[in-house]
Amino acid sequence: MGGGSEPLDYKHGHNIVIESGLQHFANADVAGSQTQKGIVTYSLSANRQRPFAGATSAAIFNTYRRSKAQFLYWVPPLVAGYLLISWANEKSI
Repeated sequence: MGGGSEPLDYKHGHNIVIESGLQHFANADVAGSQTQKGIVTYSLSANRQRPFAGATSAAIFNTYRRSKAQFLYWVPPLVAGYLLISWANEKSI
């Protein structure tokens, strides 16, 4: 267990300081604060991230897969509607 009187917000790396009923965050890098032990933080530079890597090919295959799954829900009503309109046009002439 660590020493110190201030609780630690592990998610954001800040010490939580409570004074007179109000809660605020103190930066953990401030001089006089205890050194953090056992907390490992990994980060990736913003220019190294590729948020849309593979998005185009994934979108094409995902669209095909989803369209194939919906084929039997769309085609029979469209065919029935076409046949009904063709029959109605033939009868009216």
